[in-house]
Amino acid sequence: MMLNFTNVAGQPAVLFLHGFLGRGSDFDEVIARIGGFNCLTIDLPGHGNTQKSWEYSLQNTAAEIVQHLPIEPINLVGYSMGGRLALYLALNYPDRFSKAVIESGSPGLKTELERSQRMQRDRELANRLEENFEQFLIDWYRQPLFRSFAAHPHFEQILKERAKHNPAELARSLREMGTGMQPSLWEKLAVHRQPILLIVGEYDHKFIEINQEMAAQCKTAELAIVASCGHNVHFEKSAEFVDRLHHFLV
Repeated sequence: MMLNFTNVAGQPAVLFLHGFLGRGSDFDEVIARIGGFNCLTIDLPGHGNTQKSWEYSLQNTAAEIVQHLPIEPINLVGYSMGGRLALYLALNYPDRFSKAVIESGSPGLKTELERSQRMQRDRELANRLEENFEQFLIDWYRQPLFRSFAAHPHFEQILKERAKHNPAELARSLREMGTGMQPSLWEKLAVHRQPILLIVGEYDHKFIEINQEMAAQCKTAELAIVASCGHNVHFEKSAEFVDRLHHFLV
């Protein structure tokens, strides 16, 4: 797994973690706008150029990232799947990471029944992805939380980039790193002492509710709801996203 590192001597470091179907370059516009930081990106397992023989679980991926960090401590910015990973890193390796920005993320599901049901759904999605990747992409972005994302003028270009992935590797990611496979992090939130910024879009009602509960449980967390966007805030509202990052991380 390769960490792409832009080195600016003496500047604080930030590791960006993309969402499902994305890659490290998804944050290029954010990185170009933010300035003043050592920025690290990565193609997470099953995405882009990263294909591994080991299990693509959240725990294994987190351990691999920690092992290869070129600088510590470091700030985290994670979106969706990358937000779940960033939260896991922040809560389980608090001495390695200082601040964490969680965009449209969650601490996982609370009960074994919820996780079992979600694992079954993720397996079914993975099967559909392998059977017909093109149709899977169309159906994926028809979900209500992506409605404003799919209406963006650059969406078609993003869709073309998504289609370049290896379907079999993406299916592995869904089966092994999906929400159903994630250990619940809810209890760890209450004892976490490092600053966390939770970012969600105004139209993303499901994740607003999740993140409001997260903010209520974690004393060091603050919640920002960004107007006129859905699940993918850093793409839909890049300038405002960068402003909030800069204010929080500096």
